Amino acid sequence: MPADGPVRLDKWVWAARCFKTRSQATKACGAGQVSVNGEKARASHLVRLGDRVEVRLEHGLRVLEVTGFGERRGSATDAAALFVDHTPPAPPRVPPPVVRDRGQGRPTKRDRRQLGRLAWDEGD
Repeated sequence: MPADGPVRLDKWVWAARCFKTRSQATKACGAGQVSVNGEKARASHLVRLGDRVEVRLEHGLRVLEVTGFGERRGSATDAAALFVDHTPPAPPRVPPPVVRDRGQGRPTKRDRRQLGRLAWDEGD
């Protein structure tokens, strides 16, 4: 059900599917992980059309511009109507090259797995 006017920040972020539950959205607002127009905002802050909401998630920053209101969590298509996504693209994830000493021969299956783990651990 779309709302007519400004909505609480925690409700909007939850309806926009940034968080799975409203309590998670409220906790994130309280922890300072959500900001509106560049300023950290509390869960009770009212979100208006044109506001720029930045949400810090475990996998990166998400930047959204408010284009609609919603008080209930709906489908993904309903949520997509609430915002315009201005999130910068994530850099491509490329593992660093792994160097083996010459003359060691072909790596065993165990060596190959260890090299693969090492390559992805160093890339993060």
